[in-house]
Amino acid sequence: MRAAIVSLGARLTALLPARDDMAQVRRTPRRDLLAGLTVAIVALPLALGFGVSSGLGAEAGLATAVVAGALAAVFGGSNLQVSGPTGAMTVVLVPIVAEHGPSGVLTVGVMAGVMLVVLAVLRAGKYMRYVPAPVVEGFTLGIACVIALQQVPNALGVDKPEGERVLVVTWRALREFAQHPNWTAVALALAVAAVMVAGARRWPKVPFSILAVIAATVVAQLAGLDAARPIGDLPAGLPAPSVAFLDPAALGSLLAPAVAVAALAALESLLSASVADGMTVGQKHDPDRELFGQGLANIAAPLFGGVPATGAIARTAVNVRTGASSRLASLSHAAVLAVIVFTLAPLVSRIPLAALAGVLLATAVRMVEVGSLRAMAGATRSDALILVLTAVATLALDLVYAVVIGLVVAGALALRAVAVQARLDEVPLDRGDHSAEEHALLAEHIVAYRLDGPLFFAAAHRFLLELADIADVRVVVLRMSRVTTIDATGALVLKDAVEKLNRRGIAVTASGIRPGQRQVLDAVGALELLRLGGSEYPTTPEAIRAARTHLEYEGVLPALPAQVSRTAEAEAEAEEAGR
Repeated sequence: MRAAIVSLGARLTALLPARDDMAQVRRTPRRDLLAGLTVAIVALPLALGFGVSSGLGAEAGLATAVVAGALAAVFGGSNLQVSGPTGAMTVVLVPIVAEHGPSGVLTVGVMAGVMLVVLAVLRAGKYMRYVPAPVVEGFTLGIACVIALQQVPNALGVDKPEGERVLVVTWRALREFAQHPNWTAVALALAVAAVMVAGARRWPKVPFSILAVIAATVVAQLAGLDAARPIGDLPAGLPAPSVAFLDPAALGSLLAPAVAVAALAALESLLSASVADGMTVGQKHDPDRELFGQGLANIAAPLFGGVPATGAIARTAVNVRTGASSRLASLSHAAVLAVIVFTLAPLVSRIPLAALAGVLLATAVRMVEVGSLRAMAGATRSDALILVLTAVATLALDLVYAVVIGLVVAGALALRAVAVQARLDEVPLDRGDHSAEEHALLAEHIVAYRLDGPLFFAAAHRFLLELADIADVRVVVLRMSRVTTIDATGALVLKDAVEKLNRRGIAVTASGIRPGQRQVLDAVGALELLRLGGSEYPTTPEAIRAARTHLEYEGVLPALPAQVSRTAEAEAEAEEAGR
């Protein structure tokens, strides 16, 4: 018990900020502060937009960007990661709001944060590397489509219709717009999106999102465009921390949504941190510390009225491109947003919802990397299938189901590809110095097969059919030195095939069984069946000699004085090693 407590304490200590983190903060403070200011300008409209899209309001997005952004910057595992509300998380939160209300979302955020901390303590961050690239690309494409569809009501200037599924909500919004068109909102949304997309291509370092939003707000105010509905009143500052929203009785019903939020937060944050590493030289994030930082951020943000947060790929990319090199940049981004919350709330409240919809439409467009999609789609049919299936599942179901479906399909296709590599090939017997007559006599009664590749559940059935079809011989020698792996299913199938051959009067032995494979064969009782004469045989020549001795004992072959010479034996063993 004491050792477990000590181990747990050591793990927690390893997850806390280190002295080296502070040393990096002091290296280029001016450049990091400038990067943080730039990211804050980019993040402001996104935080407002994602807060509105989540259903909890613009103030929830700002609270998340400030609180979660600061805590994840201090305790996270990446020097460059910027955290806050994201489109992917918004996609998950909308149905939770519809079913459980705002208090349910806040409770889910706390529960998900605790789960992330537990994952960090269990060192689960390393498993992110096993998510296939087509799943990630399909996931990103699906998220981009969902984010764009979520903006349709605000872009059309209509009240958000009821419903959990984004496709249903979009269709109802289009019908409402057809009955009461609001071309002012449409014009503002498209203008903001066009400025952001076109401007970013020509001048990528200019924060066109905030410039477009300011311009749209000024135009709406000066022209008195009543149809351009503003965000509405925002509180001047963050609310006092509170746990009044926590309802112990509802924890059971919120467990599944919390798991979904935690899974998404882990996936998106670790993916974003990996992208940041790839954009720099010498930076490498700690996945377990990143999970820990995101966990603390998601525990704290709901206490201030914020929604669950993750690492934000777009804001992290801006952070890297503007020269950030330490946590000071993402921490200062949160500080700048806090200043805006406390000093500019009345001005921010006048931003038209249609302008924020335009920001998120442009964000969705920029999320789609056409080159990456073409590369994945053109790689193999399996990769294309996984990408499309994950994207469709993201759009039709939800993000966690989409990732699970993508992983399951990718795993099944990978197993199929590996299983195809397993082969059972007949190989000729080594002549040694046997006479032609003796070799012909041996060939009539002994056959050798070489097993190549994995012998596991995905390939076992085909192997059983091939091996059980062997006929017209008295001894089968299985050359197993090229078997890469055997699982329990493969060992049981091998045992079954050997027993069937034995019942037909055919003896079976094996050569070259590896030490690591002996245990599973022995556990299911297959190893004993392969010990012809009570012994195992390291090489094929030894197994063939044992097979000949068995046939001599059975009276099938005459006892011949001719034996394999030492030279021929050495050549046969060398040939065996070469194969």
